[in-house]
Amino acid sequence: MGDVGVSTTADPYSQYWNPAKFAFIDSKAGLSLGYTPWLSRLVSDIALMHAGGYFRIGNDNTQTIGASLRYFTMGKLTTWDASGRSLGVSHPNEFAIDASYARKLSPNFSLAVALRYIHSDQGSREQGDRPGSAFAADIAGYHQKYITIGGAECLWTKGFNIRNIGTKISFDGGTTSSFIPTNLGLGTGLLYPIDKENMISVNLEANKLLVPTPPTGEAEKIADYQKTSAIAGIFKSFGDAPNGASEELQEIQWSLGAEYTYNDKFSLRAGYHHESENKGNRKYFTVGAGFKMNVFSLDAGYVIATAKNNPLDQTLRFSLSFDMDGIKDLFKRR
Repeated sequence: MGDVGVSTTADPYSQYWNPAKFAFIDSKAGLSLGYTPWLSRLVSDIALMHAGGYFRIGNDNTQTIGASLRYFTMGKLTTWDASGRSLGVSHPNEFAIDASYARKLSPNFSLAVALRYIHSDQGSREQGDRPGSAFAADIAGYHQKYITIGGAECLWTKGFNIRNIGTKISFDGGTTSSFIPTNLGLGTGLLYPIDKENMISVNLEANKLLVPTPPTGEAEKIADYQKTSAIAGIFKSFGDAPNGASEELQEIQWSLGAEYTYNDKFSLRAGYHHESENKGNRKYFTVGAGFKMNVFSLDAGYVIATAKNNPLDQTLRFSLSFDMDGIKDLFKRR
């Protein structure tokens, strides 16, 4: 759906997009799995994997905890010294493990916080290079309200997630450090019931990277940039673009997604993601489908790039989730 997720309705993947949505999820517990062959047009051994779960606590249906693990394997990497001799084969990888707590503050609004540990091993051991680690937190909110449009009771959703507020990361023992990708996501959506069996939803979302623009040229400016703290960098990122407000607006990524659902069992999805050509040029359409049973849901997505030489073009995404209430009911019937 064009990589929307901050304001969509709650699902087992909310831990990544917006953990505050867990407070509104129907099932008491669930599990999710995901697999994406990354840059499959270029290499065959890079993949992004995900495993997560959630559990509703208490008897008032207002509190939910969640957790997830994301693992990114970058295949095999052979390094060489200046004379062309092999330094061996490494297996660079990254992973992030996190836990969240979501709570309803009213019948229509919830807040959540997530804590995360990040580990990145780039595989290189030259000149003192070593794996880097960082700690981060997410602060998220979600609001949903039923409204009437044309005689139909529709669900209007809104959400935000400030993701990866945390420490900087270093790969040389602290001599230099880099910002982790702190991000602000804002979105809204509308779920419209066509009739008892057919529904359609539309979501519009915006994302902005809360990382200051790296300077070029003077060594003094580069040194000041290195000294900038992670929190100070968040505030600085709103007004440090070299070309002013027009460039700041270019840093906003836009996503538009739509989903058609039949009988709460079968879904068709489509979306578009836009990023300025001066800020990465990730522009692509997405299409996908989902099939839901009482026990599990199976989903798949496909990326169609519109910008030339986009390595994400033709990327497939697969995910599988399990409803623990459905599994429990299945065993009861037996």
